[in-house]
Amino acid sequence: MSWGAYLKSVFRREHKLAPKVWVTSIVAAIYVLSPWDILPELLLVPLFGPLGLAGGLADDLAVIGVAFGLLLKDKKRWEAEQIDGSTRSKSGAPDDTDIIDVDSY
Repeated sequence: MSWGAYLKSVFRREHKLAPKVWVTSIVAAIYVLSPWDILPELLLVPLFGPLGLAGGLADDLAVIGVAFGLLLKDKKRWEAEQIDGSTRSKSGAPDDTDIIDVDSY
């Protein structure tokens, strides 16, 4: 299934993200957009040239990678719910159609 369908489901609140995914995504966005870095590009580039830029961007890429990894894991959970959704109710419990009535046999 596509990322568009997944994100649409999240924004329509049809799929609830785990709090860990929300927090990590928000922290990652703030970290990447903020001027504060663990490895600041502005200090490393004058010292090491282009290698300093690569080092300065490495921490940003690591934070983005962690957030993307959690989103990918949650997307796989959502896809499994979509496949299994026809046999489960919204609460996650089996529907009545999954229960075998032994009296009728």
